[in-house]
Amino acid sequence: MIKIFLKKGREESLKRFHPWVFSGAIGQIAGNPAEGDVVGVYASDGSFLAYGHYQIGSIAVRVLSFDDSALNPHFYEQALGRALQVRRAVGLDADDCTNTNCYRLVHGEGDGLPGLIVDYYAGVCVMQAHSVGMFRAKRQICEGLKAVYGDRLKAVYDKSSGTAPFKAGLELVDGYLYKSEGFSDDEQTVLENGHKFIVNWTEGQKTGFFLDQRENRALVGRYAAGRNVLNLFCYTGGFSIYALSAGAKHVDSVDSSAKAMMMVDRNVALNGFDQSRHTSHCADAIEFIKNAPEGKYDLIIVDPPAFAKHRGVLKNALRAYQRLNAAAIAKVAKGGLVFTYSCSQVVDKEQFALAVFSAAASVGRSVRILDRLNQPADHSVNIYHPEGEYLKGLLLYVE
Repeated sequence: MIKIFLKKGREESLKRFHPWVFSGAIGQIAGNPAEGDVVGVYASDGSFLAYGHYQIGSIAVRVLSFDDSALNPHFYEQALGRALQVRRAVGLDADDCTNTNCYRLVHGEGDGLPGLIVDYYAGVCVMQAHSVGMFRAKRQICEGLKAVYGDRLKAVYDKSSGTAPFKAGLELVDGYLYKSEGFSDDEQTVLENGHKFIVNWTEGQKTGFFLDQRENRALVGRYAAGRNVLNLFCYTGGFSIYALSAGAKHVDSVDSSAKAMMMVDRNVALNGFDQSRHTSHCADAIEFIKNAPEGKYDLIIVDPPAFAKHRGVLKNALRAYQRLNAAAIAKVAKGGLVFTYSCSQVVDKEQFALAVFSAAASVGRSVRILDRLNQPADHSVNIYHPEGEYLKGLLLYVE
């Protein structure tokens, strides 16, 4: 195995179990690793520190294990098994699965598998590799999933074409790594807190559904009864279904994707709601809220896509969050609620809260923070890798 030796004194972060090795910390490489190779990382004195996937960039190694005996033919099966145990510990993957049968099984560094996402949809696992190393290991990951789930597993779908780094020689084509006999569907009806959703992993965004908002959708349900609700950037209508189920007077769902809006209508019908209580709008969400009448909505959900995917656009992203939230705060009815979120990893909680504060100040309305919101337990955060905490939100009361 190729060995990477760090500069003197640069091993401290690994001794604190941070799972990244930055290129600037490397003193010497014994060998010529290809991107995605498993390499050993050593201190300048030759003592072992970790194993990980080598990659070209500012992050040179993503750590798979700090244990020099952990890498064996059953590594992925064992890591996936541990991830499943965590989900069972927090009440997911229950034996009867009558309430929720979809969840995130692997959340990258949070589950000791940096560069890998695996979402579970009622027997179907959809994986996304965000690194060359995980992409090259996809067959081993598939075998691990088959071992962990056994006969419950219907299919494994690889959807890495939009996430794995483009490298010559990688066939970045999405497709099934495994199908059980007789399985032929590209979508599945799943349950989340008793609500039904159609998930299409081949055509939908990410792995097909935004599982990270499960608990926040339930919170919307607690407040939606009797209210007129506006769900901006609604995708397939997750928040809308919860609001309708909770007794919202009317829900307007807005998204610029025609395919997403068709799925919203299917989900509304699937759950048996009166169509007169819901309206789908295929429109730009920012323009929609700007043109909305003041006071029409007394609960507004603002859940945009990531405005900042790297630090180079952070300032522009913060300005965008400020403008969008200013519009929502200005338009919500007196005594209304605004649920607002950011899924941009490079925007931290303090920066997001400051952007929302600036939005409120620019509008001049009295605003209270009722709750601070985040990602659910299946999107676990490694305590040694705080960068894994990407989803943040605020529940606002606007006078």
